[in-house]
This record gives sequence, C-alpha cells and structure tokens, in this order.
Amino acid sequence: MTVSVLVVDDQAMVRAGFSAILDAHDDIHVIGQAADGAEAVRLARSLRPDVVLMDIRMPNLNGIDATRELVRPSRGEPHIPRVLVLTTFDADDYVYDALAAGASGFLLKDALPEELVQAVRIVAAGDALLAPSVTRRLLERFATQRPAPRRAQALAELTEREREILVLIGRGLSNSEIASELFIAEQTVKTHVSRIFTKLGVRDRVQAVILAFDSGLVEPAS
Repeated sequence: MTVSVLVVDDQAMVRAGFSAILDAHDDIHVIGQAADGAEAVRLARSLRPDVVLMDIRMPNLNGIDATRELVRPSRGEPHIPRVLVLTTFDADDYVYDALAAGASGFLLKDALPEELVQAVRIVAAGDALLAPSVTRRLLERFATQRPAPRRAQALAELTEREREILVLIGRGLSNSEIASELFIAEQTVKTHVSRIFTKLGVRDRVQAVILAFDSGLVEPAS
C-alpha cells in the first residue's frame, strides 16, 4: 500500500525538503502541502491523506488546534488522518498539548531522513511514534507543568495486570520489553494493550500515556 501524506509547515524550504525525502520512496506519496493549520485542515478534508506531517508554530491556525480539528470525529467527515507532529524539542513548549489534542506522535525537525520515513510508516500503520529515549522525557517534562492530576474514571475498569502494563507503557517500554519485564509472552502483552485501549477509549500508546500521566497513575521520572 502507498501511504499518502500531507506536509504542513510555514516554511516553503522545509516543506519542499520533507516532501522530496518522502516522495523518494515507492510506498510513500506526498499529495499536498500546506503553509498553515487552516490550509492543512482544508486540504486534509479534500485530499484525505493517511498521514499529516504537522508543524506546531504556524500563522492563522497553529498545529495544535489544527490537529484537534482533524482528529475530531465528524458526521460529515468520517476520514480521520493520523497526525505526526514536527517539533524542535528545545523550542516548542506545546508538544504535550499537541499529543493530547490527538496527534499520534512527534518527530524532531533535525531527525535523519530515514527516521522521517520510518516515522511516517509507523504512524500510517496505526501505531504511535513513542520513542522511549525521547518521548518519555518530553512527557515527563510537560507532566510536571500540568495541574494536579485527576483520577480518570476509566482506570477503574482496568484489571491489576492492565494497570501494571499501562504503567510500563507510560515509562516508554515496548511490548517486547514489557513481556520481558513481566515474564509473559509478547502476544499476551498485545492482547492486554488492546483491551486497555478499548477500556480507556484511546486510539494508541500516546493517548494512553497522556491519560496515565494526567490521572496520576504514572508520575514524572517514575
């Protein structure tokens, strides 16, 4: 299958560069470019890309609000693209909010070309780009700036094993790492993760981690 991508950034050179990198691969096709969030929403509605590569700081409509608009279910627009947020880690203080808005992951703008390609493939496949080495630190950083945690009622639906796995997800562990940690089969972990997502009403690991932090189940630097 070919992954269709909409590239969104207010800098023309950046858009052109990312588009060239992605279009060089047979399984990825850039079907449009947008210079701001408002244009991104319009084009996404008409072009229906699989993945939207979204910058955060843009005029007219920023990437956070654009992401929230794109992933919100709508009667007239059943297609919901996956959003991969682009950011500069040291500069953007809004990445946590972008993930909370419904983004499926984020990528640093200084990532290697092959990392960009792989990130698009991961997100298009329905997985969340949640690299333990970077994303965990980022989420912990922003979790310390959030208001006092509120216990999510949905957590009450989880079994003890599911809560245990959710904590490990929040710490950035992959399914295989969780399996090793708990001495269970990786397929068993996948089954538990699927049930966790269903009970919590989340789409992917990013949203599950955000809920774990917001509810207080996972603490910063835990």
